[in-house]
Order: sequence, then structure tokens, then C-alpha cells
Amino acid sequence: MTVHGREKTPGPLRLSVPLEAGRGAGRYAVLLALCALCYSNSLHGEFVHDDVWAISNNPDVRPGSSLQNIFTNDFWGKRMADNTSHKSYRPLCILTFKLNILLGGMTPLYFHVVNVCLHCAVTCLLMHTCDRCVFDDPRLAFLTALLFAVHPIHTEAVSGIVGRADVLACMLFLLAFLSYVRSVGVCGSGSADSLPSTVSVWALGASLLLGTCAMLVKETGITVFGVCVFYDALVLCRNCLNRSQNAAHCPNEHEAAGSAEQNPFPGLLTFEPSLAFNLPLFFPLLLSSPSRFLTYCYLLAFNAWLLLSPAVLCYDWQVGSIPLVELWFSYGWAKLSPPHCFLSLYLPFPPPSHSPCISPLSLSMLENREVLLGVLFLVFPFIPASNLFFRVGFVVAERVLYMPSMGYCILVAHGLGRLCSVVGRWGTTALTVSTLLLLLLFSWKTVQQNDIWLSREALFRSGIQTLPHNAKVHYNYANFLKDRGRHQEAIHHYKTALRLYPRHASAMNNLGTLTRRPEDAEHYYRTALDTNPQHNRALFNLGNLLKSQGKKEEAEALLRDSIRFGPHFADAYSSLASLYAEQKRFAEANEVYLQGIESCPDSSDLHNNYGVFLVDTGEFSRVAHYQHAVRLKPTHYVAMVNLGRLLRSSNENKEAESWYKKALQVTRKVDILTPLGALYYNTGRYEEALQVYREAATLQPDSTDIWLALAQVLAMAGRSKEAEKMTLGIISKQGSCIECYRLLSAIYSKRGNYTEALDALDKALLQNPIDMSVRAELHFSKGNQLREMNQLDRAFESYKLVVELKPDQSQAWMNMGGIQHIKGDYAAARQYYQRALILTPGSKLLKENLAKLDRLERRLTGA
Repeated sequence: MTVHGREKTPGPLRLSVPLEAGRGAGRYAVLLALCALCYSNSLHGEFVHDDVWAISNNPDVRPGSSLQNIFTNDFWGKRMADNTSHKSYRPLCILTFKLNILLGGMTPLYFHVVNVCLHCAVTCLLMHTCDRCVFDDPRLAFLTALLFAVHPIHTEAVSGIVGRADVLACMLFLLAFLSYVRSVGVCGSGSADSLPSTVSVWALGASLLLGTCAMLVKETGITVFGVCVFYDALVLCRNCLNRSQNAAHCPNEHEAAGSAEQNPFPGLLTFEPSLAFNLPLFFPLLLSSPSRFLTYCYLLAFNAWLLLSPAVLCYDWQVGSIPLVELWFSYGWAKLSPPHCFLSLYLPFPPPSHSPCISPLSLSMLENREVLLGVLFLVFPFIPASNLFFRVGFVVAERVLYMPSMGYCILVAHGLGRLCSVVGRWGTTALTVSTLLLLLLFSWKTVQQNDIWLSREALFRSGIQTLPHNAKVHYNYANFLKDRGRHQEAIHHYKTALRLYPRHASAMNNLGTLTRRPEDAEHYYRTALDTNPQHNRALFNLGNLLKSQGKKEEAEALLRDSIRFGPHFADAYSSLASLYAEQKRFAEANEVYLQGIESCPDSSDLHNNYGVFLVDTGEFSRVAHYQHAVRLKPTHYVAMVNLGRLLRSSNENKEAESWYKKALQVTRKVDILTPLGALYYNTGRYEEALQVYREAATLQPDSTDIWLALAQVLAMAGRSKEAEKMTLGIISKQGSCIECYRLLSAIYSKRGNYTEALDALDKALLQNPIDMSVRAELHFSKGNQLREMNQLDRAFESYKLVVELKPDQSQAWMNMGGIQHIKGDYAAARQYYQRALILTPGSKLLKENLAKLDRLERRLTGA
């Protein structure tokens, strides 16, 4: 038999619509159009669910990251050697994400376009594979690809960007399989007993390379090698099977034994009766826990049902979605467990107890290439996710059914073809209509499901609607609501998650972060720690709460534990270091920051916070950590603003302005606009400052500080009437605005209205500011106004109040000396001047005033 290039005979399929429409390239065009139509509404989706962690928050995909990290880290950017690593090693998939960002930036559209294109490629490859290796009738291959193109189970893999791992691995899976088939060439060439020979070493090498690449895209890709081995053994060696079938009614034991000895694959092709009921190696482990065994059996059936009837789909099937099966036959699906399937295959034709011959039903299946390949494509890619041989991190995940669905579609197409061969004309018409209806229903469900994956809110809300008894979907939705500031709704869903799963420590911890009363928050944090004493975020939150309450020692212990149980939790390092900095333990704080940077080298926030610490402790020239934070996270606008402020303090105004503008390209926020406005104000660029402050006031219209800053700029720009009107408007809303009265006083004084200026200062003093420095400044301004009004005695009393409140106010001492100088009390004037000179020894004005006193005294004494 030839594997490829064989003569194709007309099959039994009689479906005329739509399978007869189009030939060759036309069928591929139909498939491409169908895939594009079904998934066109997914192109405008955002990063959702795992996309955020695998792409947005993954340092390995950023343009400046090292390629070496991709091959040493897991799928989520953690080091493979780390205990907290997910151990999912998919470097080639991460490379495609990185390439996406290099070519199109972080725009989700381009990621979705690539996913849809890959799905189109897989669909076309599947039809090509079925046409060459599975079906004799190309119409059945076309039907298989049609079912695969529109199956709703694929929406998570195609519409969810992280699902690219499954789609790309599937494409490489098919390419590896096709290369292997090409490498074998003609089966059974040579003698009748010979095994298939390798006719193309290059094709075999390509198969091995493609299979390895599939494994490096996603772990399930390795199963292609198992499919190739079984395909080789059970399809290409048909001659051996035929001889085994001819020996099914063995005339004597000697002849049967001879047949068995001639079989080149005795472990694969014959079943000893003594081994027929032996369980695989993983069964003793499962049988040690009957509930676990029954549940895993049910999960196999549940996954099969998702392929058969994808009416109810959800992005997360964990934490209560599927209850444990406690009793035999608790669920009817348990009948589809592996032992039942095995027995149903073997028992209908039980051979004699001494016969080594294979079951006729099993042999029939092995001779039926369509069924065999359908089963191989269905079973093998699912084995890594089955939980039978090793545990995986999920119970049910729709994306892992992307590859097994190829086998499902092959079996369905084969079944329809067999039905058409036995029913009459009317039956064929009914099957055609049913097939069309199934394709339409699948297409409609796929389009509908794509809408769910467009945004985080739509996805998480759909989980609530689909699986309201699932604690995790409530928890995920609550996290989304918390991020959006909808705290009351978030609290409701956190509490619902806890009602469904009372030991959900993370829900308890997050609920504590939303609680206004500190005692309630502390209760939630401690309850979370009772459930999970190693919950590093609960330790962190409780430590921060106690730190704010002044309980420094307990807070320090909790934050240290948070680092111990979560060594890659950067916030814990920052919080502990800030606690040490508050206690003036700068050396310990510096050590904690350095330890955190070593453990979390990709944390942009940690580098930014360390930069703030260095600046606060006098290291003004240390800008490297701010710059490194921006390199790690190009959208880290806080580090950009901090860098701008640092440069501004060094009078590097152009560089500071450029960093502020870079931050504004990331987001238009008040925290960025106000320092830029201050820069323009201090450098005399009043019109630009007005523009910036007006935008800030639009973003935050209730901010008194922004309106006051805007009024100050108007006053400095010579638009005093507008400034006065705006300031009076602020006072009408907030009568206790001391700075507003000071601004009014400055406006009136500039106009020469000293009485009104003095009245504004008196109103400011009536507010009785608590800060002594503010009160001193008000009295100083009042003294200046009185001096302008030539009320020297009252001015002197105001300056006297200033030095009583703030003895180091040299200007007030100098003005007091100036008043005494004018009044002719030179001795008192000299005393005040000398007091001021002690505070500001470099003041030229004070030295000139003292020189004038010396000249006057010499003139008076005649010296």
C-alpha cells in the first residue's frame, strides 16, 4: 500500500451541498473565508485573563530583554529553577510574542491577527492531512476541515492570545506528522514480511525537528511522536495485521505461537488474555483514592462532551465547577471511564483463554485507517492534560482540546460518510441538512463566544453567568471590579466566592484591602493567614497595616515573612525598606533594596522606589535606577516624572521637560501635568503653564490646588482680574483656603491696594493655621504690607511675631533692623542686623546696611 500519491477511489459519501461545491484551491478558499468570518469579531479584543501575565507583565517579551532569558525562563517569565515557576517551558511561543511586539508594538490587534492566521493555516493543513493520509474521498477531508474551522471549543485558543501556544503547536504537529509520512514512503516495499523503510532521511529529520519545535511551543506537541509511532505500527504494517487476522481461528497452539513469533510488534498488536484485564501503571495510584479515580474518569467524559456539545463554555472550570464523584455511578458519564472503554472494546469478541490472538473488533478498528487516525489524533494530544499520568494545573481547560478536536472532527466526518453509504436518497438529504445546520450552529456559537473574549469585563461576567457556583469566577470578577474602583460590587463577589469556598485565602486577603475599618481589615488578613500561613500577600498587607498603626516590630516580622514565602514579591522589599528608612536605619534599608533588586531584577517599581530612596538620602546624582525602571517598563510614567523632578532640581530644565512629555505620551494624568506646569511657571513660560494647568483642571475639577496654581499663573501673566475672580471663586467654595487669601493679598498689593491686601492677610490669619511656619509667613507678609503703608511700628510688631514663631527667619530680623535704622535707633538696628548676619553670613545687603551704620556713627561722633 502507498501512503501518499495513492490512487483515490470514490467514497460512499453522497453529500452534495456544500461539499461538492469547489474543487482543490476553491475548497481552501472556502476554509480561509469561513475562518476569517467566524473570528473577524475577535480582532478588536484586548489583553484578557492570562494574556496580561504572559504578555503585558512578562519581561521576556519586551524589546530590550535578553533572548537568553526566553530559553531559561518559563512561559510567564519566571526562572525555571524557581520553586514558584509554573514549569511550562514554551520558548518558541514567547519568541512569537516578542516578534509581534517588535513589529507592531503592544497593540492587541496584531496579536489577534496572527492567531486567526494561524488558525486558518491549521484548518487548511488538517484538510491536506486528511486528504493524503486519512480519507480516500476528498469530500470527507473537506467536511473535517469545515467542522474544525467553526468548532466553538476553539474560541479560547484563537480569541485568547495565550492560546497561540495550542494553535501553533497544532500546526507544527500536523507538519511533523506529514513529514514523517513522507519519510516512510511506500509501505511494505520489498518482501511481504519487511517493515516500512525510510525513503527520505531529510523528511524524517524534518519530522523530528518540527516535532521538537511543537514541543517547545507547548508541551503537548511531543505527542506527535507517539502518533507517528502508532501510525507506523498499526497502519503501515497492515500486512502483519492481516496475517494476525487470518490466524484468528487458530487450528492449534503451535500455529498460534508461530504467528505470534512472526509479529514484529507483539507488544502493540496482540493482547494476551492474562493481560487483558491488567490495569496500566497509573491505575494503582488512582485506585488508592476511589473518589479521585471516579472524578478523573468523569473528567474524561466531560471533555468528550465539550467536543460533542459545546453549548456551555467557560474560561475557567476550577474551584467548584465540577464536583468530586464520591460514589460509583454517581454520574452516568463515569461509564465512559478508561476501563469501561477498554472492556467494551475487548469483551464483545472474547478469545479463548489460551489464545494470543487479537480481538476481531480491535483488529477491525486497526484496519480502518479513518477510525484509527481519528482516535490517535483525539487521544494522544489529550494525554498530557488528562491528569492520569501526572497532575496538571487545571481541571478542565477548553484550549487544550484544540488539538484533540482534530480527531473528533475526523471521526464525525467518517461517521457521516458511513451513514450516507447505508441510507437512501432521502436519508442523505436529511444528513446534508443536518450537517449544514450543525455548521451554522457551531459558527453562530463561535461568533457569540468571541464577543466574550473581547474584554476582561465581558469575559469575567460571562463566567458568573455560566458557572455561578464557581468560586474562582466570582474571585476573578471581583479582582476586575476592584481594579476599576467598583469596590462595593467587588466586595459582594469576594463574599460570594468565600461562601462557595470558605478557605479561599486570596479572596479573604483581597476583601481586607477593600475594608475601610482597620480592625475589619486586620481580621480578614489574619483569617487568610489562618487558612494559609504562607500567604505572602496577606503577610504583606497585614504588615503594612500594622506599620501604619505604629506597631513597627510586628510589622517588620510580617514583612520579612512575606519576603521569605514570596522571594519574588517586589512590593514586600519596598515596604520593608521604607520601614527601615522611616526609622533612620538607612544601611538596612539599602541592603533590603539591593536584595530585592537581586531577587526581582525585572521589577520596575522596585528600581523606581530605590531611586526615590537614594534621592531622599542625598544621592541626587543617582538617576540610573529611574532610567532602568523605564527600560524595564517603557510605560512607567511615575519613574519618568521622578526623573524629571530630579533633573529639574539640578536646573536641567530641557531634559526634565522631555521626560515629563514622555510621561504624558503614556497617559494624561494630573500627577504629570502639575510638575510640568510648575516648570513652565518657574521658567517664565506662563502661556504654556496656563495650557497645562487648564488641562489638569479639566481632569480633576474638584482640586483646589490646581485652580489655585492656575490663578497664580494668571496673576504672574498680568491677568490680575481673571486671577482675582478665580481666587474668589475658590474661596466661595472653600473659605478656609489660606493660600487663596495670600494670593489675593499679592494681587491687591501689586495694584497698590495695600488696605485690601492687608485685609486679605488678616482673613488668612483668622483661619488660625496650625503650621507655625505658615503663620510666620503670614505675619511676615503682613509686616511687608504695613511697611509699604509706612506704618513702621505695626510692621515692627508683625516682624517681631515672626521671629517668635520662627527664630531662624533672617529676613524678619533684617527688616526689624531696617525699621530701627530708619527711626534712628542705631544700636538696636545693629543688634538686629548682626542677628540676621549670623543666620545668613553671606548676605551682601546686611553687610552694606552695617557699613552704613558704621559711617553714620562715625559722622555723629566726629571720628
